[in-house]
Amino acid sequence: MHPTTRRVFAAAAGLALLVGASACANDAQQAAENVPGVTDTEVVIGTHQPLTGPAAAGYSKISAATKAYFEHVNSKGGVNGRKIVYKVMDDGYNPANTDNVVRKLVLDDKVFALLGGLGTPTHTNVLEFVKTQKVPDLFVSSGSRNWNQPEKYPTTFGWQPDYTVEGKILATFVKQQFPGQKVCHFGQNDDFGRDSLAGVEKILGPVVAKQTYTPTNPQVGPAIGALKAAGCQVVISASIPGFTALAMGQAAGQGFRAQWVVSNVGADYTTLSGQLGDKKVILEGMIADNYLPMANDPSDPWIQAYTKIHQQYNAANPIDGNAVYGYSMAYTFVQALLAAGKDLTREKLVEAVRKGGFTGPGLTPFRYSKDVHAGYSGVRMNKVQNGVQAYFGPTYTTDDGDGAVTELTGAPAAPPAEAIPTS
Repeated sequence: MHPTTRRVFAAAAGLALLVGASACANDAQQAAENVPGVTDTEVVIGTHQPLTGPAAAGYSKISAATKAYFEHVNSKGGVNGRKIVYKVMDDGYNPANTDNVVRKLVLDDKVFALLGGLGTPTHTNVLEFVKTQKVPDLFVSSGSRNWNQPEKYPTTFGWQPDYTVEGKILATFVKQQFPGQKVCHFGQNDDFGRDSLAGVEKILGPVVAKQTYTPTNPQVGPAIGALKAAGCQVVISASIPGFTALAMGQAAGQGFRAQWVVSNVGADYTTLSGQLGDKKVILEGMIADNYLPMANDPSDPWIQAYTKIHQQYNAANPIDGNAVYGYSMAYTFVQALLAAGKDLTREKLVEAVRKGGFTGPGLTPFRYSKDVHAGYSGVRMNKVQNGVQAYFGPTYTTDDGDGAVTELTGAPAAPPAEAIPTS
């Protein structure tokens, strides 16, 4: 080949390499720029919350705490240089509204991820849409087992203990502490109540009686009357706060004196006492469960850290169990963002949660893995005495299958500086 011809070919090849390298760089830059909700300075996430409606009491304060925590993190520089923008939309605990607001968040606001969408009936209504859009759907605020279906819904993850795990532990406690007594169940007429009952009956077998309620109908008197007529001595209740208050109020009014054992989602004493007012005395002796630090425990280092954030960014609201929930979930989300890395994509965020390894204020470990999208693995019992809700006894863990309920030793690690994870 003539030397001149070789030089022409070499120059052409070099030019092709430069063009190819430039194209790859441009493709990578374009891909980064095309990640919804992500810029060099921001990451935009969204949620649906019951700011109004039957679940607003207590639950409307969760997103306020989550937002306060993100404001705290943003004041320290954000996550990998990005500030977290948190869009909260009200669905009124109405599944039809949830569908509308989630579509707006994803299609119009183009959020990077959904975080902590609240409610079993509400979030179930958007699972298929979220799946088709491939949106990270993290830490749904509900203990339904719907969120733990990695093959069917690969981007959806729970966060709190699921209701079957909780039901098994509550039933184990009841079996030990109230042997031979007639145990009944009161629950929401959706997967919340059904999953709870499934866990209870795994341990106790069929309960003596079971009644349900509909969140849009506050008339629970007939259901409570039926439990009284059945001779129930212990009532395990899978209820949101408003209906815990209604049910226990009806029981007191009917002279029905059973031991109430209430799911953590409807048992926050500050919320319930606020709803019951001067009738809050009926909460005395209520037994419940939880898996996070008690908001009324000033000696807990996590509560101390959250209180500082609360006073600066969220002082208009009480620091109750709902606030602790919001702060703790936000803390886990920041860990997930850090684990996803600086070159943020939806796929990397989902993979980060699958890998798990998250720590924090929870009393039990998370269950996250490739095959499990469920959150915390257990709870500890608490009781209201003299107007104070406090823990007692051991912490328990289990699964939502036939695994044993076992006691757990150890305690959560202390929070890092400023209560912001570093990795």
